[in-house]
Amino acid sequence: MFVRLRSVAVAAASCSLALVLAACAQSTPGAAAPGPPEPDPGLARFYEQQLSWGPCGEYAVSATDQQTYANPALECARLEVPLDYAAPDGETAQIGVLRQKATGERVGSLLMNPGGPGGSGMSLAASLSGRLTESPLAQRFDLVGFDPRGVGASTPTIDCLNDAEWEAERADLDVDPSPAGVDQTEAENQQYAQRCAERSGGPEVLANVGTRDVVRDMDILRQALGDEKLTYLGYSYGTRIGSAYAEAFPQNVRALVLDGALDPTQTTVQRTVDQNAGFQQAFEAYAADCATQPNCPLGTDPAQATANFQALTRPLIDQPAAAEGGARTLSYPDAVTGTIQALYLSEYWPVLSRGLSSLAAGDGTILLRLADVYNDRGQDGHYGNSIEAFIVISCVDEERITDRAEQGELIRRSTEAAPFRDDGRGVVAALDPCAFWPSPPTSEPHVPQVEGVPPTLTISVTGDPATPYQAGVDLAEALNGGLLSVDGSQHTAALQGNQCVDDIVSSYLIDLQLPAEGARCTL
Repeated sequence: MFVRLRSVAVAAASCSLALVLAACAQSTPGAAAPGPPEPDPGLARFYEQQLSWGPCGEYAVSATDQQTYANPALECARLEVPLDYAAPDGETAQIGVLRQKATGERVGSLLMNPGGPGGSGMSLAASLSGRLTESPLAQRFDLVGFDPRGVGASTPTIDCLNDAEWEAERADLDVDPSPAGVDQTEAENQQYAQRCAERSGGPEVLANVGTRDVVRDMDILRQALGDEKLTYLGYSYGTRIGSAYAEAFPQNVRALVLDGALDPTQTTVQRTVDQNAGFQQAFEAYAADCATQPNCPLGTDPAQATANFQALTRPLIDQPAAAEGGARTLSYPDAVTGTIQALYLSEYWPVLSRGLSSLAAGDGTILLRLADVYNDRGQDGHYGNSIEAFIVISCVDEERITDRAEQGELIRRSTEAAPFRDDGRGVVAALDPCAFWPSPPTSEPHVPQVEGVPPTLTISVTGDPATPYQAGVDLAEALNGGLLSVDGSQHTAALQGNQCVDDIVSSYLIDLQLPAEGARCTL
């Protein structure tokens, strides 16, 4: 199975069910996305619905949610939407929604999405509401997060693996490039696609969880919240939701902040290779910083860091490391995944150093727990569905690679772009789960056509490992909007405590004031 890299798929040295989406998709830039159908009178009842707000406790799907949702300032509701917009009189889906009401003179609602795809907007809003209590945004906006269809508290819920199957999957290496090894990996990936369909409600559910449908849900939510126009903050993959909404409903846009953009000018294959290069750049930045610290586990010469990392982690392929006092073990895929988790934010670099030093001493606990965070595993051993949702949504948002030669070439290019992830066993050119998906794609990456959309604000971090800086430049140009460049080494920047960034975001969202051309902040 794939492992989510919060926004866009990343190819690994193999196409295992425990590695990455990467090669699952190939797309055509510039192709027009299917637009929404003409307004259907059958949708009137959805647009006219009134939300019934109440306590959020029953919406919690994790121990963290149980804590944050207990805040009495938060209230939750369910939005009803058609499961299939082509059949509005048929089955429906329920979208979980959370809000904290404005404490001052209200401008409207600020909808937000954390990316993934598969991230919980409810969890994001609950987290941000606590940090923004005294901010101008919390005074002027209802802070609203929603779980996109299939995600978190929304139903029907995407479900592919149980907890025991997740543990087995994380230990499954799939590094055998022989024909037999490829056949085995493909059989596992085919089984994964079948389980997703069986446990999520059938192919008709899987066919209707993509971005095409999420933006239509979001327009119904806008109306149900009482907003004439949409004000939206999207991180990472959430930038695709924002740009797709602008394309589908340009007349309904008030303001869009898009932070950590997916590049609309690239095919999925190009974006995957570039993202791998972005993580290699982040790894090298970490290694250079580590080399200046005492007892760096990768040595004092940054030029040798990749080789030293490989020497430290590759033995795990044959012999996993003990973790958590022997109760668990650290696999090779989890060691790489834990490292990637730490590369998202430079503040995690000291934790990564401790993890690698501990691994050198035979203890894989720290890296394993970093991988747990990435894989959405709670301390109780229960897995959330964010990665499963990532795979399912990605499989309908992209075109697919069904040729092993193309798959192998993508994996080879991705490995060359990010050699720290190279397991040294060769390319496993197995088709991933998307090649066996029981429902067709419903959209694909493309340059959005957004004539008539008001000015938007795109934020791009120079050292963003997951969504490289140029992607934000390209999205801002495609939207004919403003760009805020942020110097730093992390994935996304808005509302994370940097006053320069947050002041610009607040000014734009409240007063619709874009920053001056060439505006920059430093993390």
